[in-house]
Amino acid sequence: MSQQDHAAGTAPPDRAVQAWISGLLSGPRLFWIGLFVVTWALSTWSFALYKALDARWIIRFPSAYELGLEDWISSFVSWLSDDLSFGLFTFRDVTRFLSALIEWPYDIVRSLLIDGFAVGQGQQAVEILPPLSWLAIIAIVVAIARYAKDWTLAALAGGCFAYLAIFGQWESAMVTLASVLIAVPIGVAGGLALGILAYRSAAFEGAIRPVLDLMQTVPVFAYLVPILVLFGFGPVSALIATVIYAMPPMVRITTVALQSVPEEVIEAGRMVGCRRGQLMRKVLIPTAMPSLMVGVNQVIMLTLNMVIIASMIGAGGLGFDVLSALRRLDIGGGIEAGVAIVVMAIALDRLSQAFAEQRLRPRPDPSLPIYRRYPIATVTLAIVVATTLAGLSVSGFRAYPASMTITTGTIWASGIEWINVNLFDAIDAVKTFLLTWLLLPVRQFFNGIPWAWGVIVTGLAAGRVGGWTLGLMAAAMMLFIAASGLWAKAMTTIYLTSVSVFLASLIGIPLGIWAGQNARANKVIGAIIDTLQTLPSFVYLIPVVMLFRVGDFSALIAVVLYALAPAVRYAALGIRTIDPELIEAGKVTGCTPRQLLWRVKLPLAAPSLLLGLNQTIMLALSMLVITALVGTRDLGQEVYIALTKADVGQGIVAGLSVAFLAIIADRVVNALARSSRERLGLK
Repeated sequence: MSQQDHAAGTAPPDRAVQAWISGLLSGPRLFWIGLFVVTWALSTWSFALYKALDARWIIRFPSAYELGLEDWISSFVSWLSDDLSFGLFTFRDVTRFLSALIEWPYDIVRSLLIDGFAVGQGQQAVEILPPLSWLAIIAIVVAIARYAKDWTLAALAGGCFAYLAIFGQWESAMVTLASVLIAVPIGVAGGLALGILAYRSAAFEGAIRPVLDLMQTVPVFAYLVPILVLFGFGPVSALIATVIYAMPPMVRITTVALQSVPEEVIEAGRMVGCRRGQLMRKVLIPTAMPSLMVGVNQVIMLTLNMVIIASMIGAGGLGFDVLSALRRLDIGGGIEAGVAIVVMAIALDRLSQAFAEQRLRPRPDPSLPIYRRYPIATVTLAIVVATTLAGLSVSGFRAYPASMTITTGTIWASGIEWINVNLFDAIDAVKTFLLTWLLLPVRQFFNGIPWAWGVIVTGLAAGRVGGWTLGLMAAAMMLFIAASGLWAKAMTTIYLTSVSVFLASLIGIPLGIWAGQNARANKVIGAIIDTLQTLPSFVYLIPVVMLFRVGDFSALIAVVLYALAPAVRYAALGIRTIDPELIEAGKVTGCTPRQLLWRVKLPLAAPSLLLGLNQTIMLALSMLVITALVGTRDLGQEVYIALTKADVGQGIVAGLSVAFLAIIADRVVNALARSSRERLGLK
């Protein structure tokens, strides 16, 4: 290099190119480039090879060697339902007993909230006690919120429930609330019990971890099918499915919370003579209570997220309203019901958070009369009794007057109509561009990958990132998908997921970086993301279908909107948690703001960005199962078709295939995040 080159800090063009090529062809990069080139070549020529050699096995697993698990699983479930017996009892008797255990409290809560208590059936039924008045329920919610925190929370919770009445969603909302009031205690109690067992036994924790992974990654539709077959159509089946879906976070949080209790606290409990059970009840659980309440919050949120899907097998309530609106393409009705779910979720979320943060308060003076010791409870009880009795004769107390309800349905419908009329050309141009230059090329690439090479390349890539154990597991899972005859569906799922995650990251990461560096932007972006995250997944489909019709593009837009939140949140978190001293060091060395971002902040935020990518992939896969309703041809549609036909085998095999894709992605991205933290010297 000449002295002039040294002075300018540059290398001659030929040497710069050589250095770039040398870096590109270094060991790790050469491995990934080689995998991509081979995969691209095989994808491009696989169909030509199939036709030239007349070898269908190149693109599809030989049907003669397929596993055929669907028939075995369906036969096994039929045997469970019809033939299995335990002496005097059959398996059907057990399911009926479990149904009765759940149905009895559910009927009581539903009668209390909306139906009232009656003697007799049908037209001969005589009401003996009306349901709680809508005013009484709002008063109870306000009193609980005031007890949990303060009058600000009381006003928020009361306003949320008043919204349900004013906007004509009260009856459906109370049906949904009845499901929540039954499913949440069962989910919390079951999760707490399993979490305690996992805390006490490392073997049990190791055994239950893959089960929890499957419960959280298998699409909900997949285990709706066996529940429907075993328990029939109705609210009980919906409640069982909801508990299965909502319980895993409580198990995990319970185990972690108990393991996090300081050893000094445990030793103090032993020193005062606590036996094993007393130590758990009086020391461990009270100490871990704030963390356990976070688990309760998660159970509540997942229960509300499940209400629409559960309505497919008889849950009713707001979920059924959203589903019906989607089927009718009634955008106004669907959004109104979806917003009602969000409003209820906000109220219950804030209440559970308040109880999680609650501290011990002084006991009231026992010498005072009871109405002075508990004035709010006394006033609330008076309101409940007065308004409920008044409801016997005045309909306005029993149910909010229909003539006074407000609807926004026409506003939402008019808005979509205006967009369709005035912005159709722009929307169609964007749709055509993305279909032509992104969706179709990526789809052709994945659909052309031969199944055998797909299994091998998955194992090689996972092994390179996380070790040979992960590589073998990933290859075995992909082989299961191929041997189940679902390779083409799986490739469509991967194509839609990869494009959705790419777009969600392309939009979400810059927004998260902006929010992480700007307090005002953080408030605005945070509010938008909170809204997107609390909307039920089905709600996204209604305006998307109205604007883009059915197909892959509509599914893509819905998935991107649903999966955007973690990309934004984790990017903002990664930027905010960077050590300020490292940023100052970058400034001292003369970095410009752009260099500071690319060379300091983003590398240090990489572990958080990868965790955000992980969550984005998980949400995209869960949403893709739901987008089967708008015409996708992926594994999600296989699961949905199985639900409509009550085909247990097809539903479980397709559901396991989705779960295996989720597990592979989860393990690979976690391995990348772990290696990124190790390179940065972070814990």
